[in-house]
Parts: sequence; structure tokens; C-alpha cells
Amino acid sequence: MTSTATTSAPATTNPFLIGHGLPPFDQFQPDQVESAIQQLISDLTTALESLEQTMAPTWEALAEPLTQISERLGWTWGVLGHLMGVKNSPELRSAYEAVQPALVQFATRLSQSKAFYNGFKKLAEDRTLSPAQQRIVEAAIRDAELSGVGLEGEAKEQFNQIQQQLAELSTQFSNHVLDATKAFSLSLTTQDEVAGLPPSLLSLAAQAARDAGEETATAELGPWRITLDIPSYGPFLKHSQRRDLREKLYQAYVSRASSGDLNNSPLIEKTLELRKQQAHLLGFDTYADLSIARKMAPSVDAVEALMEELRSASYDAAVKELAELKAFAKAQNSPAADNLKQWDIPFWAERMRETQFDLNDEELRPYFPLPQVLNGLFELAHRLFGITITAADGQAPVWHSDVRYFAINDASGNPMAYFYLDPYSRPAEKRGGAWMDECIVRAHTNLEKPARLPVAYLVCNQSPPVDGNPSLMTFREVETLFHEFGHGLQHMLTQVDYPGAAGINNVEWDAVELPSQFMENWCYDRSTLFKMARHYETGAPLPEEDYQKLLAARNFMTGNAILRQVNFGWLDIELHARYQPNGTETIWDVRDRLAQKTTVLPPLAEDAFLCSFGHIFAGGYAAGYYSYFWAEVLSADAFAAFEEVGIENEPAVQETGQRFRDTVLALGGSRHPMEVFEAFRGRQPSTDALLRHRGLKVA
Repeated sequence: MTSTATTSAPATTNPFLIGHGLPPFDQFQPDQVESAIQQLISDLTTALESLEQTMAPTWEALAEPLTQISERLGWTWGVLGHLMGVKNSPELRSAYEAVQPALVQFATRLSQSKAFYNGFKKLAEDRTLSPAQQRIVEAAIRDAELSGVGLEGEAKEQFNQIQQQLAELSTQFSNHVLDATKAFSLSLTTQDEVAGLPPSLLSLAAQAARDAGEETATAELGPWRITLDIPSYGPFLKHSQRRDLREKLYQAYVSRASSGDLNNSPLIEKTLELRKQQAHLLGFDTYADLSIARKMAPSVDAVEALMEELRSASYDAAVKELAELKAFAKAQNSPAADNLKQWDIPFWAERMRETQFDLNDEELRPYFPLPQVLNGLFELAHRLFGITITAADGQAPVWHSDVRYFAINDASGNPMAYFYLDPYSRPAEKRGGAWMDECIVRAHTNLEKPARLPVAYLVCNQSPPVDGNPSLMTFREVETLFHEFGHGLQHMLTQVDYPGAAGINNVEWDAVELPSQFMENWCYDRSTLFKMARHYETGAPLPEEDYQKLLAARNFMTGNAILRQVNFGWLDIELHARYQPNGTETIWDVRDRLAQKTTVLPPLAEDAFLCSFGHIFAGGYAAGYYSYFWAEVLSADAFAAFEEVGIENEPAVQETGQRFRDTVLALGGSRHPMEVFEAFRGRQPSTDALLRHRGLKVA
């Protein structure tokens, strides 16, 4: 495997400049960053200017050498960005902020090269290009146009300044959320304050207290430290019997990064204003139009039509669910029943779920230890796609001792890909959420013989091991792991030879969630579940009755769950399509106006969740949060293909799995997502399966 041969560098070499192969994570230091980036940009500028002078409009003389420049930049910038996400520190942050302007400036220079743009326009006329090459060339032309290649003089200068400012705002936004999350904690010292909390949370909270200097803290006696990190925050809201403490924690969570030095409100306003200016410079009416120009959805109207279809299908169900929840709380003699607040919903929903389905999330945790869940996930990948996954720890340097490394082999035992898994929450240095990212992209061209194998980063923030036990996962954490692994499969099982369309590259953003959401469905599959759901101490399988309860509870409060996502997606589109920054209406006015049709419990005045909405203000989802639903239409319909042949029909499942691998997972961005979907499904997608899976439509 050519890509992983270089795992270390000579002591005199700056490791950030290696530029290929596995990153030597045991060697990176923040003080190496600035000199590395200066050297890198100097070298790449020389290469870029030389290529502009010498290139011819052919694949070999333009696309291939330009790919080399882009990948060289991408390797270093990718490693730096990855470390910012998983090993954030004041020193690294300072170094990153120092070099970010130069990196953005070079990337802009690259994307606005008229020589390359004109070269690709000529290359597009070449009828000997393969479909994958044609897609890459078309994307290069479109991306250059959307990056301002056609701008001149003052307009170009303004556009480039906006690019710089947006990059800086995104980094600031993300840092503020991380710092605000880290800054708040609840210290609990009495049994009354921890009433109702499950043992797993008490253990985690005692460990957090020990980490904060309370050396004698124990799960039984405390003190306990509750944080805004999801493995702590989520269970506390579900189980704490202290309504006043739930309110305090909820208020802190939804107001993160909304005041003082960490206030993201001005950053949001500035970001929306700059995005709008950028869209206008490129000839678009709104930033939403600019965003959708790169996506599968044909227009803002089409996105809003889907939002409305889902809203109208779920709204009445959500109203009914809330009424039932209030009635349930009243039956339990809750004084809050007539006036349930946001911090009451998770608590009473969990009590109602326990009563209706006799199902307790915490009681299921012992059946989902991470090692066993991985076994079940890997067996499913073997069953569906004929691949074998084995531990390869020690074959690659890692950034933290908890990080694992795995190899994927084909049916003949030949290596196909590798991936890192960083599973646990580390709130002091790791941003929240879960994601998949590229470490190395597949390539098999004249420049890469044999094929360069792909490597992925899979990052989660699940409950860490506590008190000598393995990580005992909630079922939602299991679903999250399957989700990120689905992204990883598209990156790792690609058969496209060109990096520009291999894996997730050149896949329209609103189709990229297809394989990830597809994989989540398998968490409920009997065969898959029983392979992974085994008690971490006894090895006993999950009782059948608990499996049936999981199935029955799958769509509990589904109306509210869908409405919540519709609210996020529509708010995102509204802010980028119609909102006028610094106008008469504020972002909070927009939130309240939309909430009238997309929520059954109006948001609190103090709710500033937009200030921590990293997906759209520090990630790639601006005017694209709807993508989760757009892709869920595809993923639910794709899973329905397996239901139609019979999930227990092993030969048919394997045949369908192979077809899914050969299309959705293998073709990457080499063909339009609709073509890829039709190649797998034999027809256009339908919303029927999504509504049925969500419990809103009878089969």
C-alpha cells in the first residue's frame, strides 16, 4: 500500500510538510505549524505558477498535476483541521489562526486561476474523457465560477476579503462554542441533588469531578460534576428529579456562546451579511440560491416543498404527543403538568416511554459495550458487502491513546482501506458531535501504481469507559456509530480511480447522508442487533422482550422529532434566503416567526441555540441543513429495497447489498446522485418509505 508506507519523518523534517501517507500524529507540535505553512505555500505557489505557464488542456497536463497541488495542500490543511477538532489547545488554536489567512488566500488563488478555468473549459470538449473525468471537469468549471473566477478588480478584491472573513468567523464561532461548553458545570454534593440519576451518569459525573480536582469523588458519595457535554447533559435532563436543576442546565445549554466575550450573535449577523454579499457578487439573489447551485435539490422552492410535506405530515402527531405527555405527567401528580417547559419534556418523555414500553435506556446500556457493538457492525458489513474488518492497532500513529486503527479487506483478503476510530467524549479538547473525514483519498492513476488505498477518520463523542468498565453505549450512541460508519464506507469502498470523484468527493451535499442514514436502519435488524447486544459481564444476549420493546418504541414522539429537524432546516433556509441582516427583523424574530408553524412548544426568549448551531455557522451545512431529510428520502427508499426482498432472506440480502456496494458506495462522485440511486433502485426515489419508517404512514 503506497499511501501508508511513510509513517514517520526524519527528525530534521517538519512533519506538517510530509504531504503524503499516514500523518505522524506522534510528532506534530503546535510550534511547527507556522514555519510549515509558510514553506508549503511558497512551494505550492511556485508549482501553481509554473503549471499555469506550461499546462495544456488535457487530462494528463492539467487535471493530474493540479490534483497533485490540491492534494499536497489538502494533506497539511486536513491534518491541521483534524487536530483542531480532536486535540484543540490554546497553542494549536493560536497557530491555526496565524496561518489561516495565508491558507485561505492560496486556496482562493488556486480556485480563481483563469488559466486553469479556461483549460478546463477546453478540456470539457474532449469526447474521450470517461464519465468520472467529465464530472470532475464540470465540477472544476462550476466551482471556479462559484469561487469568483469571473470577477475583476474591486469585485474580486471584495469577494476575496469576504472569503477570508468568513473563514475567520467560522473558526471563532467554533472556538466560542467549545469554550462556552467547557466553561459551565453543575457541582452537586447531596443525594437530593442527584435523585433519579442512573448509576452510569453518577460514575461519569464523579469521574468529571475527579478530573476537576475532587480526588476523592465517588459515584456513591460524590461530589458529582454535570457538564454541557452530551453524555452528561442528555441523561441528566432525562432522569434528574430536580426540576430546578434541569431548568438551570437546559438554560445554560441553549444559551451557550450567547453572551460576554464568547457571544456568537454578532458573528452570526456578520456571517449572514457576508454570505449575502458574496452571493450578489456572483450574480445570485440569495446565499441559499448560491448554496443550492452545488446541490441535488433544484431550487429553494423544492427544498421548502419537502419541508412542508414533512411538516404537514408530522404537525398533528406532534400536537397529540404533547397533549398525551401532559396527561401522563398529570396522572403522575406533577405540579408542572399544566405548564410543561422544555426542560420537562425529556424527563416526562422518558418516564412515559418507560411506562408505555417498559423500556429504560439505562438498563439497555450493559448490553451495548463498544467492543461488542463493533463486532456486530463489522459482521453486518461482511454480510452486506463481503468485506472483513480487523484491528490494525499499532500500524499507524494516533493522536490519543483511546484511538483505534482498523483494516478493511476484500473477500480474497486483499487490503482495501483503513480507518481510525476516536469514539469517546473529551470535552476539554474535542469538539462535540460526530463526524467522518478523509485522511487519505483513493487514487489509481498513472501516478499511483498500485492503487493508493483510502483511510478515514471516524469520530464520535460517546460515553467513555468509567470505573474499569468498557464504554457502555446508549442505543442512540449505537445509531450514531453506525451513521458515521456509513459515511466511512462511501469513502473507503469507492472504486473511482480519480481523487476528485472518489468516495464522498464531488457527491452533491444533499446526497452525502444517504449511506450514513441507510446504515442506521440496520440497528433495528434482528440479526444485526443480536450479534452486538450482549451483556458486558455475563455475555447474555439482549432479552427478546427488550428487542420487541425497542421496535415498538422506535417511533415514540416521532412527530416532535421530525418537527424539530424541519424547524432547524427551515430556519437555515429562511436565514439564507429571505432574512435581511441588520434589518428591522432580528434572527430571533425569524426563529419565533417560523416556530409558529414548526413547533408545538414555542422557544423561550432566552433560547439562543443559533449561537451554537455549528452545522450552519462553522460547518458545511449553510443553506443545506435540509440535506438530512433530502438524503433520508433516498436512504429510507434504499433500505426498503432490502425489506422488499426479505431482510431474513440471506441470499437476496447479499445480492442487494452487493448492488448497493457497486452503486452507492463504489461510484462516489463519478455520476450524478440521481443516476447512482436509479442504478441501485431501478427507479426515482419516493417519500413513502421515509414516512412509513417514521411511523407517519401505514405500509
